[in-house]
Amino acid sequence: MPEKPHIAVVGGGPAGLRAAEACAASGARVSVYDAKRSVGRKLLVAGYGGLNITHGEDLETFVTRYSGPGLPAEHFARIIRAFSPDELRKWATQLGIETFEQRTGRVYPKEMKAAPLLRRWIERLRQQDVTFHVNHRLTAISHGPSLSFNNHAPQSFDAAILALGGASWQKTGSDGTWTSILDKQGIQITPFQPANCGWEADWPSGLIPRLEGQPLKNIAVSADPIVVHGELMLTRYGLEAGAIYQLGPILRAMPQPVIEIDLKPEVPLESLLRKMESVRRDFLSEAATRLKLPEHVRLLLDHFAGPFDSSETLCQAVKALTIPLTRPRPIDEAISSAGGIAWSELDDDLQLRKLPGVYACGEMIDWEAPTGGYLIQACFATATHAARAAAKTDLA
Repeated sequence: MPEKPHIAVVGGGPAGLRAAEACAASGARVSVYDAKRSVGRKLLVAGYGGLNITHGEDLETFVTRYSGPGLPAEHFARIIRAFSPDELRKWATQLGIETFEQRTGRVYPKEMKAAPLLRRWIERLRQQDVTFHVNHRLTAISHGPSLSFNNHAPQSFDAAILALGGASWQKTGSDGTWTSILDKQGIQITPFQPANCGWEADWPSGLIPRLEGQPLKNIAVSADPIVVHGELMLTRYGLEAGAIYQLGPILRAMPQPVIEIDLKPEVPLESLLRKMESVRRDFLSEAATRLKLPEHVRLLLDHFAGPFDSSETLCQAVKALTIPLTRPRPIDEAISSAGGIAWSELDDDLQLRKLPGVYACGEMIDWEAPTGGYLIQACFATATHAARAAAKTDLA
């Protein structure tokens, strides 16, 4: 019998663990290396508020949620389809983890926790004879493929899969320092930027105590030409929550980022004007009851669009409140990052063209997606795709 191929998986996050599982299922001998004391840390952090593993929307819509410079949209869609949201839910069921779909379409484990899933997953990997090497930081990579950890002597493998993550949540190990290793091999890396993150706004200091922690619900937020329905959370430094996360790529491209908020997207301007038509003064005070505008909304209107000399100018501001933004929050606070290995450096198997036998998957590749299960789904799908190529066989 021929000797089993030995495949190294570098990185013990969701992408790395899935790559290890898929390679082991093909019959390969798999070694997982992680710089931290334990694997799965990013999965645990992602599960603090409930582990959103995928999304239940129509698959043809789902695959359009991904973007990035040079992203091969059709090929990336094929990668997602090959390990689809349905496949991910079946995978969880095989671990004994039941999932459910929320009204929003987000899919979670019924326990709403990451720890039980991670524990059962590692048990299965050990049953597949996957070996784990923690406190092993990748320090060099060369042709062979040959890998060095902690500056020790190089080790040779039949193939290597890199799943080193992006640059957000450094405490989990995703610190982006691997870029210097690939730089030495002449591999182009798109600089990392924060994605799915809050944005800073220049609130007057006197308003901060009255704004912080207040929500803007049932609104429409736009950064031309994209309009997102949802909500925002006012913070001491600016804005958070899903509506602004989805606008990140457009805002980053703006020389002076700005958003426009429709505070009453379900109510036409004409209806607002009718409710205010008898008002001749104290327009903001009257709007509190007539338009049902809470104090923090009135403060925003006054600061960014006031003072108001007519009902018409006030109602127009309610339908299109412009808020300038200054910058995104630091990348270590971001849920995910944009940037990473340029697509031109990868072949269709996600193999590095300049390092044959070395594959990449997960967030270290230059793609991004909104929150809602799209991130973990793409990590699983790209890991499965890279593993199938590395193992040189089709997997069940």
